[in-house]
Amino acid sequence: MHIYMDNAATTPIDPEVIAAMVATMEQNYGNPSSIHAHGRQVKTIVEKARKTVAGLLNVSPAEIFFTSGGTEADNTAIVRGIIDHGISHAITSPLEHHAVLHTLEELEKNGTIRLSLLAVDDKGNVDLQQLEQLLKDNPRSFVSLMHANNEIGTITDIEYASALCKQYQALFHSDTVQTMGHYIHDLNKLQIDFVTGAAHKFHGPKGVGFLYVNHHTKIKPFIYGGAQERNMRGGTENVYGIVGLAKALEICYAQMADHQQYIQGLKDYMITQLKTHIHDIRFNGDTTPENSLYTVLNASFPCTDMADMLLFNLDISGISASGGSACSSGSDIGSHVLRAIHADTERPCVRFSFSKNNTREEIDFVVGKLREICLEKA
Repeated sequence: MHIYMDNAATTPIDPEVIAAMVATMEQNYGNPSSIHAHGRQVKTIVEKARKTVAGLLNVSPAEIFFTSGGTEADNTAIVRGIIDHGISHAITSPLEHHAVLHTLEELEKNGTIRLSLLAVDDKGNVDLQQLEQLLKDNPRSFVSLMHANNEIGTITDIEYASALCKQYQALFHSDTVQTMGHYIHDLNKLQIDFVTGAAHKFHGPKGVGFLYVNHHTKIKPFIYGGAQERNMRGGTENVYGIVGLAKALEICYAQMADHQQYIQGLKDYMITQLKTHIHDIRFNGDTTPENSLYTVLNASFPCTDMADMLLFNLDISGISASGGSACSSGSDIGSHVLRAIHADTERPCVRFSFSKNNTREEIDFVVGKLREICLEKA
């Protein structure tokens, strides 16, 4: 039996997405920058996809720019947002994805900005009162806070953070890679400056994402070399990927309510089963439905003498999941997220992340294997 519970890393491509991409590959091969009929036909396909994404997010198509993925989108928003607006102070949290943290740290290292890190509690909640105080002391800052953490699932109230940033004339960027396609994002209501998404996190293809840039927030290109993406990103568009991204997001929005209910049920069921069958099981992050990403569950196990082998044993059993150990092991420096929330470094941690393709039967199998492994090492 092979079970995939690493959907926060990447999701299987939806069959309808594959079909849409294949049809485009077979029938439309022109360069969208070419002015002849073949090129114009493909240009129309790209713009149709842009209109689809914009419509789902309640923004203008002119505010959506396709990228190679979430990392490029994050880098573009951060670097261009800070440099083009002459910002010298940035605020983020120690829980952010490295696409955000490493970019801001590099800007601090080269003297472009001074960087402030917000305090977080043991559940991964960001101190938004501290954010307001920092904004009072440093108006016109650049703020970057992810919507939901990719390792522990804790959700940040980006609507409140966005309102604070607007009040203090700060630019606000949110990495919404983990929540895009899983929650409704009304970006017109949110009044945010930058939002990022990656298709492979919501059953689309790898290698394609997008950046939303509020039309009030002007930035220069991050990649030069052509007039593509309305003069904002040089390079021939990944047409098939863009088609797949738009189709995947369209499917997600059409089926979102059902998927939320179903996947939250899987997560709740796994929490119950782990509590029933694993002595002293704990969970990292906030697991309450209203404050937690329903696709992610980070579990901390009592089998401390086999921390390095837990994922290996799961893999041998045909179970794919991700690590989250706060301790160092060889070249693995451990999770910066678990270190930031002061997780127990002696306990092995595993992130299980679910999708519409998972079942309760799979959870029963996984919990059974985990019980066997922990009992063997007890």
